Amino acid sequence: MIIDSSEPMEKVRREKPLIHHITNFVTINDCANIVKAFGASPVMAHAREEVVDMAGISSALVLNIGTLTSEIVEAMLLAGKSANGKHIPVVLDVCGAGATKFRDDKCFEILDVVRVSIIKGNSSEIARIAGENVQTKGVDAVIVEKNLQDVARELAQKRDCTVVITGREDIVADRKSLVQVLNGHPMMADIVGTGCMATSVIGTFAAVEKDLVAASVAGLVCYEVAAEIAAKNASGPGSFKEKLIDAVYNLDSSTIKRMQKIVTAED
Repeated sequence: MIIDSSEPMEKVRREKPLIHHITNFVTINDCANIVKAFGASPVMAHAREEVVDMAGISSALVLNIGTLTSEIVEAMLLAGKSANGKHIPVVLDVCGAGATKFRDDKCFEILDVVRVSIIKGNSSEIARIAGENVQTKGVDAVIVEKNLQDVARELAQKRDCTVVITGREDIVADRKSLVQVLNGHPMMADIVGTGCMATSVIGTFAAVEKDLVAASVAGLVCYEVAAEIAAKNASGPGSFKEKLIDAVYNLDSSTIKRMQKIVTAED
């Protein structure tokens, strides 16, 4: 598989897709800003009274259960059905899956009711959704004994979707393909919100790229190349976060092509 991650990025900038979020209240501002920095238009609409209409005018729907309540899940189900009816991609961040029964139950409810295009999480979150016996440490990953590539492939097969596992090395898989993204910087783990922002970026790229593996890979590459650039001049997590937004805003195609690090299953 040959992926030029710069092409979807340029398409995002040209088309400026509207990305509807029902997301984590802790990181909602970060998610909006990263989408805006890439050139798309974020909208953070959670009210049950408007989510159907908002999903209906959007190019992608991003769901994140990081600060879930029963009422928010109801809104997610309404928005998800609306997005399915419009045939736009739905991205679900299973944030904290494996931490509590309530969180697990709501993840499975969403997956059973809504046609989710991309499931994204860290290693233990995805493993839990795949049926493995793991317990996530709040929203932080724990060690998963099973091979993560196998976990991703099996969940993609079971749910007929694209699966993204983020970590030191990201894994993107569907029924036929598996790609590893090797970009990024350790400082990303030192601030809250980098995982949620990654989900928003994936949703943004999925809005303009029909191949959801290519969209997920391109989104991660561009986001994580920006992180590598930001880390060069950051003195700590605070300045890194500020410089990350600037680095995304200033990304160009030649930089992406030069710095992209991906490995396909065939390589």
